[in-house]
Amino acid sequence: MTEKSREELTANMYGKKLWVCITRAAKPREEIMKHIEPHLRHQIRLEKEGIMFGAGPLTAAGSEPGGLGLVVIRAENEAEARRIFDADPLHASGARTYELYQWTMNEGRINISIDLSDKTYRLD
Repeated sequence: MTEKSREELTANMYGKKLWVCITRAAKPREEIMKHIEPHLRHQIRLEKEGIMFGAGPLTAAGSEPGGLGLVVIRAENEAEARRIFDADPLHASGARTYELYQWTMNEGRINISIDLSDKTYRLD
């Protein structure tokens, strides 16, 4: 591949900078569960404010959930991302720890179907 062909292929890519948090259990499940309601309220607030791109548990193929989670947010810089993740009650309490990565989203597709006749929708 030449530099020119690479530039042509990537010229119109999305290039959206997001922040990815890989979170893992640091304390026993009982301790985590003490903070689960405020954690979920925190996550929902981030979603409603447009900060949250997506979140949920990470599970290895063919296995049961094992305590890993993934959270993707919109933030201007690393310091802002850390403030957001540090404010999560699970992280603030020490029940979970996290690793932070910047992710440049270039390719992908989001499918949303809206049927106006019955006001239904489908997100794929």
